[in-house]
Amino acid sequence: MNLAKVLGSIWATKKDENFTGAKMLLLQPVGSDGKSAGSSLVAVDTVGAGVGELVLYITAREAIIAMKKDVDSLTPCDAAIVAIVEGKS
Repeated sequence: MNLAKVLGSIWATKKDENFTGAKMLLLQPVGSDGKSAGSSLVAVDTVGAGVGELVLYITAREAIIAMKKDVDSLTPCDAAIVAIVEGKS
């Protein structure tokens, strides 16, 4: 799992049908000290995060699992937000 700050929302005019109703957010990875740690990325929000919040996100196959709507669904997802970090953000 990785730590990031939510910078804003992303909209897509065309997307895979498995993303219907899903919110996509722009994230800035941060270290445990809160300083930027790498390039920004887009992740699907599975927990209802908002702009300015500190979140945990996962990548690769684990992101696909977080997006699963049913047993046969394999959404082409590379990053998914799985938790909101409470407290200092």
